[in-house]
Amino acid sequence: MASTNQTQEQEAKKSSETYTGGCHCGYIKYSVVLSPPLYEREVNNCNCSVCVRLGYLLLYPEDKDLTWLNGSFERMSRYRFNTKNKDQLFCPKCGTSLAIDFRDCLRERLGKRFYGLSARTIDNVQIGKLNIRDSDGLTEEKPAVDTGGTWWDEEKQEMR
Repeated sequence: MASTNQTQEQEAKKSSETYTGGCHCGYIKYSVVLSPPLYEREVNNCNCSVCVRLGYLLLYPEDKDLTWLNGSFERMSRYRFNTKNKDQLFCPKCGTSLAIDFRDCLRERLGKRFYGLSARTIDNVQIGKLNIRDSDGLTEEKPAVDTGGTWWDEEKQEMR
């Protein structure tokens, strides 16, 4: 007869799946374990300026469940804006927006280290089958209207 711990471990394995994904050109690749599996969990469609512009549909795996393959983490480009406490991660070759690195900026508040991973970058994802939940990051997150940070200065023709 299986012990309670063995039964819990078996249930956890049944309710999780491993997925692969990456950028459009294949330069950045990852593997992620999602529990519950992709089509059984909520995916966040945030309306803040960066999520809208980058096309994010976000999942929130813990860092222990996301593995960047073959040096992909080091090869990614990063962009910070506003409070400059988290990196937007994207491929420097094709420009695919892959994730937001929340590991340090929300650890104290939530007690976990995690990423906001774009569901659009999962291999063979079927967007129409996702359980998408809209969120209002434009007005609910503070500072919602602060555009401070790095941006293109048209007049000076440089990043500021």
